[in-house]
Amino acid sequence: MNIGSSWGYKSWEKNWKSAETIIRNLNTIAARGGNYLLNVGPDPTGVVPAPALDCLRKVGEWMRVNGEAIYATQRSEIFPPWGECIRKDEKKNSVYYLSVFQWPEDGKLAFDTKYTVKEAMLLADGTKLKFTKTPGGITIQVPTQAPDKIATVVRLELKEKLPAIQLISNTAKAFEIADE
Repeated sequence: MNIGSSWGYKSWEKNWKSAETIIRNLNTIAARGGNYLLNVGPDPTGVVPAPALDCLRKVGEWMRVNGEAIYATQRSEIFPPWGECIRKDEKKNSVYYLSVFQWPEDGKLAFDTKYTVKEAMLLADGTKLKFTKTPGGITIQVPTQAPDKIATVVRLELKEKLPAIQLISNTAKAFEIADE
């Protein structure tokens, strides 16, 4: 993706992508197991245009706080309606990073999971969050206002390690079927 409307420098560029767009794209791409290649075209003297630089600074600030939810992660194969879910496997257990784009007005974030959650916390400041089990998963008690208006990350530590994700995607399986 490019940060403007063109793949190269244009002196007349006015259509810059916002930090919100870049950050949310980054979360979505991580949640689906992809890599994000962001094109930033400097001017002929090598200077990055100010609007692009401003956007990149904001993305960098978000990453300094929430990078744990992006780096060395993998797809989760969970697609919540309020944002994205990213997975990381640790030595003995797994962690879900819930990137919340649409903050719940009632302070209750529903998350469907069949796995046992050990701990829930806001990634930004380590605030522990209470949660209750529900028939389909858990409900997490979150602050009434989103700490980050773009993407607040809730870290869920699980009591167990999740099964490995299959490397063959549904798309690959569809091509196999089409070839038959």
